[in-house]
Order: sequence, then C-alpha cells, then structure tokens
Amino acid sequence: MITEAATKRVHVIQGEWKVVNDPDVVLSTILGSCVAACMRDPVAGVGGMNHFLLPGSADAISSGGDATRYGVHLMELLINGLLKKGARRERLEAKIFGGAKTIARFSNVGEQNALFARQFLMDEGIQVVGESTGGDHGRKLEYWPLSGRARQYALTGVEAQKAVAQEQRPRPVPKPVDNAIEFF
Repeated sequence: MITEAATKRVHVIQGEWKVVNDPDVVLSTILGSCVAACMRDPVAGVGGMNHFLLPGSADAISSGGDATRYGVHLMELLINGLLKKGARRERLEAKIFGGAKTIARFSNVGEQNALFARQFLMDEGIQVVGESTGGDHGRKLEYWPLSGRARQYALTGVEAQKAVAQEQRPRPVPKPVDNAIEFF
C-alpha cells in the first residue's frame, strides 16, 4: 500500500526534473509563473515532476539559450526518464500546476507556460487528469508520484515575493573553457 505520509521530501527547483519509484518520496516545488508537469505510470509504479520557466522551442535552445529553462526540453527529459524506469507512454497521465500572473505589468508568461504544457501533452498523447493553473498567486506544490495525489498551497505575502524573486533571478551561465595558451 502506498502511504501518503512520505518520509523523503525531494525538492525540484527551476530547470530540474526528477523521476522516482520510491513510495516514501514526495516531490515538492514552489511555483509562480513557472509550470510543473507531474506525470506517472500507475501500472509501472513510477512518476516524476519537472519545473520550467519558459515554454521555449528547439530554435531558442539551439541558439545558445540555457535549455534547462525551457519546457520543451524538460518535458522530453521527464518523459524519457519515466520510460527508462519502466513506464509506458500509453499509460502516462499528467497533472499541470503553476502559470500564475505574478506581476501585473509584465506579459503573462505564466499563461503561455500553461498553454504550452497542455498542447505538448496533447501532442504526445498523454492524458491530463488534473490541472491548477493561472491566478495571481504562486503555489507550493507537493506531488506523490506513485499515487498521483497532489496538494497545493496558495502563496501570499512574503512567500509569494520569494517565489517571484527566485523565478526572475538569472541563473549563472558557465564560462566557456578557454583552450588558448597564454605566454608571459
């Protein structure tokens, strides 16, 4: 029997994805305009979560963008990770969370993220069995990958400001390796 009182909490941060088959694990994240796709194969007993900042496209990634920021990249990684752990594509089911409009004066990237996730899953033939997207506030999300249960908490005040600040903070870009030899 799968217990919902998970003893191991694994946090998924922006640009990450995790796949597990341990019944004692709960995956968690904090979302503002970002989106998390939670997927599982109930027969294989495996599930996972990703957390992306922008919808993205193959063109954006190939032109030098940080691939871990983009949904198109992280969705593929999550699906492939599930398949490697024994999931079957035709049994996958998904839930989508996040996509809030956390800053009124900016374009609604959260809505674009949610639309992207829905369309991607539809194109891949993966059934969306639950969704909580949009709104004006961030969310704290907990997902039990083996049972498919999800729980979210609305973030307001200081918690919401921290989530928005985390999403807007640019991630450091690694410096290219310089193979040149410098003589003194």
